[in-house]
Amino acid sequence: MRVLMVTPGTRGDVAPMAGLGSRLQGMGYEVAIAANPAYAPLVVESGCEFRPLPGDLTELIRQPAPGAKAAGGSVLSFWRKLSEYMENAATGTLVAAEAGADVILANSVAPYAFDVAEAFGIPAIGAHLQPTEPSAAYPPVLMNSARSLGPLGNRIIGERASAGPAPYDAPSARLRKALGLKKESRAAGERRRRRAKATILHGISPTVLPKPTDWHSGLVMAGYWWPVLKPGWQPSADLVDFLADGPQPVFVGFGSSAHIDPDFILESTRRAGVRAVVQGVEGALGDDAIGIGSVPHEWLFPQMGAVVHHAGAGTTAAGLRAGVPTVGVPVYTDQPLWASRVAALGAGPAPIQYKKLTPERLGDAVKQAVNTPSYALRAAELGGAIAKEDGTVAVVEALRSL
Repeated sequence: MRVLMVTPGTRGDVAPMAGLGSRLQGMGYEVAIAANPAYAPLVVESGCEFRPLPGDLTELIRQPAPGAKAAGGSVLSFWRKLSEYMENAATGTLVAAEAGADVILANSVAPYAFDVAEAFGIPAIGAHLQPTEPSAAYPPVLMNSARSLGPLGNRIIGERASAGPAPYDAPSARLRKALGLKKESRAAGERRRRRAKATILHGISPTVLPKPTDWHSGLVMAGYWWPVLKPGWQPSADLVDFLADGPQPVFVGFGSSAHIDPDFILESTRRAGVRAVVQGVEGALGDDAIGIGSVPHEWLFPQMGAVVHHAGAGTTAAGLRAGVPTVGVPVYTDQPLWASRVAALGAGPAPIQYKKLTPERLGDAVKQAVNTPSYALRAAELGGAIAKEDGTVAVVEALRSL
């Protein structure tokens, strides 16, 4: 079976799918992954075929430093650029499918993949890293907030958000017309699939977010899909020496979401009295800190006293898997949900909103994270439970049922 994974987005969207693809390849499936060109090495290293989706979302979504104003222009300008990105991704999805596929797995921002699959007469399955289904259990992730509106409010606002305008509406409509399909809006297509209880697999641990009771039977909480450790990867001698030369440090990194000046971070970690591993800069940052580039979380996080990050789905999963406390600093979309789940599960202090981040607040939160024994204990318990899960099982079952 030829599986095509459609994964527009950032590295955090692609890496888990590449890990899943690697597992499927080992089971005899032929897996191709459609992603932005920047992630071609990541896909190829996983053993999967790379198919390009034009564009790069990273710079478009990166946030300015806390307290600074965005330099990217108006909301309308952002929407236009995001719509252009989705137009390119939709075109790339069609080209990727034309190269051959028996089934498509589409992430949560690629609904146009269902239109392509319909035109080609092949099945499509949702493969999401976020819970986008309207539910009483959580507010919609597009609200950029984890504040519950109550069961009824969560459900109503979630349904309205799902039916509202989205940057991939126009690409879906254009593709359907070009492919000779009957006219149907993106929102109407999603409602039709919901009524049919169509399968959507979620690469989310049920330990971290139990399946909501109001989800239909086709919505599956599969468990996390883990990135692949790059073959032959070795840490730098400087990083190994730094880790061995003192107490466990704290990791601080914000992925594709934001860039924070290293001096801001060091002021925070020094206020907390901890050593630091800072992602986004490279080299020594003094006796008590080191900057790093891309280092596998699977290798690095278990050696940390705590992890501080933007609470992206994959980074949150990696921190919990490592069994270390987390300080969440959510920036947007689903990140507030994951940060709030970590705190609710007792694996770290209350999250700090990115816009309200200061060296004092971050330093106090880091100090609390490393000096509260219950956080480490609870994180270790969660890590043990997550280790018993295998997110690939539900995916294989869904593919075999086609």
